[in-house]
Amino acid sequence: MMHIGLIGISAGAAAALLFASVTSGSWLSVILFYLAPLPIMIAGLGWSHWAALVAGVVAAAAIGTIFGAAFFFAFLAGAGIPAWWLGYLTLLVRPGASPEAPLEWYPPGRLVVWAAVSAALIVMFAIPNFGLDAESFRAGLANAMSRLLEVETGTGAAVAPLPAGTNAKRLIDFLVVVIPPTAAVLATVTSLVNLWLAARIVSFSGRLKRPWPQLSAMTFPPMVSAALAAAVALSFIDSLVGIIAGVIAASLMMAYGVLGFAVLHDVTRGIGSRPFLLGGTYAAVIMFGWPVLVLCLVGLIESAAGLRARMARRRGPPATT
Repeated sequence: MMHIGLIGISAGAAAALLFASVTSGSWLSVILFYLAPLPIMIAGLGWSHWAALVAGVVAAAAIGTIFGAAFFFAFLAGAGIPAWWLGYLTLLVRPGASPEAPLEWYPPGRLVVWAAVSAALIVMFAIPNFGLDAESFRAGLANAMSRLLEVETGTGAAVAPLPAGTNAKRLIDFLVVVIPPTAAVLATVTSLVNLWLAARIVSFSGRLKRPWPQLSAMTFPPMVSAALAAAVALSFIDSLVGIIAGVIAASLMMAYGVLGFAVLHDVTRGIGSRPFLLGGTYAAVIMFGWPVLVLCLVGLIESAAGLRARMARRRGPPATT
């Protein structure tokens, strides 16, 4: 257990340094800030979920000591616990149902769903900092945006220069609406990217205990579609419930976007232009963002109609030689 503790302490120190790098104010520090859960996940996947738990607590304690008690809980809830939980789930295994598959590892599709759920919980954890009802939340977030942009919304005068013709109050009202769901989407993507990077790093080192899953074959439990439908319906309520439902809907939609990527990887097999199709799709999503909505739709259609199975039947069995 001693080496588990040492690994956890080392990973926690690395996570705290990545988190604290954002205080430098450089663009690179923003990327390092979002990579803060990575050392915790590496410790969990490469050694033990106990090492990840130690890493999360150590990182939170270090950050809390430097920046204050509020940051201790913020890091623990926003990065430490989600990173530990995803690492723990990744290594969950049970006996398989057949001799061909003696072990059944936790499915990657469920990991994606859990990443979306944890992202929604992270944003929901932050909502009470701005208000406990819809009115106070919007007012608190608008005030925070005003301070961030250095804008006086009452007069429309900006201390920091804004583009000509910009209506400061309208801009802040727009940000108040889009920031909660956008934060949920960003947290989902960050969790998944960190988990993928951690698994790759641990796999390259030879310490990954589970075999690499076939990501293009991932599926979601049927209840996820029902949860998304309920969240979308509730998001139209003009209350704090609606704001929270919008956060959940955004994170689950992003999960379906990941499923859409899995479908795209599967149905393009055997196509000569596959690298260009995949590369172009990834580039479009990274550069413009909105094409991910098409992939979300693909993921939803896959859950409802089974696109991959239909395409497999159309392609027929592989040729034998």
